[in-house]
Amino acid sequence: MQYRTVPKNGDKLSALGFGTMRLPQKSLKIDEERAINQIRNAIDNGVNYVDTAFPYHAGESEKLVGKALGEGYREKVKLATKLSHFMINKPEDMDKFLSLQLAKLQTNHIDYYLLHSLDSEAWRKLQSFNVLKFLQKAKADGKIVNMGFSFHGSRSTFKEIVDANDWTMCQIQYNFLDENLQAGTEGLRYAASKKLAVMVMEPLRGGGLAGKLPKEVKQIYDNAKTSRTAAEWGLRWVWNHPEVTVVLSGMNDEKQVQENIKTAETALPGSLGQEDLSVISNVASCYRRLMKVPCTGCAYCMPCPNGVNIPSNFSIYNQYHMFGNKIYTRGMYAVMLMGIMHGEPSDASLCKNCGACAKKCPQHIAIPDELKVVKGNLGGLQTKIMLPIIKRMAKRQFTTKLE
Repeated sequence: MQYRTVPKNGDKLSALGFGTMRLPQKSLKIDEERAINQIRNAIDNGVNYVDTAFPYHAGESEKLVGKALGEGYREKVKLATKLSHFMINKPEDMDKFLSLQLAKLQTNHIDYYLLHSLDSEAWRKLQSFNVLKFLQKAKADGKIVNMGFSFHGSRSTFKEIVDANDWTMCQIQYNFLDENLQAGTEGLRYAASKKLAVMVMEPLRGGGLAGKLPKEVKQIYDNAKTSRTAAEWGLRWVWNHPEVTVVLSGMNDEKQVQENIKTAETALPGSLGQEDLSVISNVASCYRRLMKVPCTGCAYCMPCPNGVNIPSNFSIYNQYHMFGNKIYTRGMYAVMLMGIMHGEPSDASLCKNCGACAKKCPQHIAIPDELKVVKGNLGGLQTKIMLPIIKRMAKRQFTTKLE
């Protein structure tokens, strides 16, 4: 296994981390025996970073991880979990939340404790709860060892958060299609310049870059001189960046575990040649041609005076057309943008056609017109029919009681 060093504490972490958001399931619940075996097999083969969060699998992921790290496995890994802002309603909830997590994980400390899924709104909320003081006290009490955050907002907010505290690490979405989305390459390099370890999530866009490939993409990979799976191409591209410390993979299949461990062994920083990079560049260009809206996620159009998260609307809309799982994408649109997860809707239906965004768009996109299309496709009848089911599922997933 390849290991990379955390600048601020010297931890040697496996380049491949085990993410537990997509564990194998049986009868709509975690397949415990299989999931535990997969996690332990990964650890036995050198993986020493395990990432989870309270809401994953309707609150069951942390329990599963606690079981998997029994019988001596806890001592072999650095454990990461998260303070989920959308489950915190008042400052005193933070202590209660952390205590419950320690109990579920069957441990007396968490090695890497992250503020979960931050954007500008979530950051302001947690600041009002004096979250940094809470983290510092938890660290002084030995309940957490390192402070960090995961991020899904604008680049300017990302830099603001990086500079707001003495973080050990951060976690960002990063893959060859998201070089300019959210934190992006600029954010990756900024965090690294501040000596933060950078953990990467969504290296394959939730499996979209490794699942059913568009025929044009498949042809590019098939014609490459080096034969690799789509997953290997995507992961190698992320690992090629020396600023990346750990790449998280939501593995739920034994073959995935084996393949990703094998890839991690040789995917060193700078190991991709120009010919390899050209293959990935051509694949990325192909995907972008398939995008319905040529949005780069620069967020120059933001903030929208009517509360529309324009880049996220276009990102999910493009995923809807580029990848195979349209039901999943509709659900993601409802959860992320229609107010189910964050409370305040930011979907395309809020657009008032004021045109302020279009004047600021460097890509000259007719944003209000495109938002009408997004609304019709993702906020239309099919999604509305699904909405009651999505709300029930999300309520179970994200509002598990702190008890």
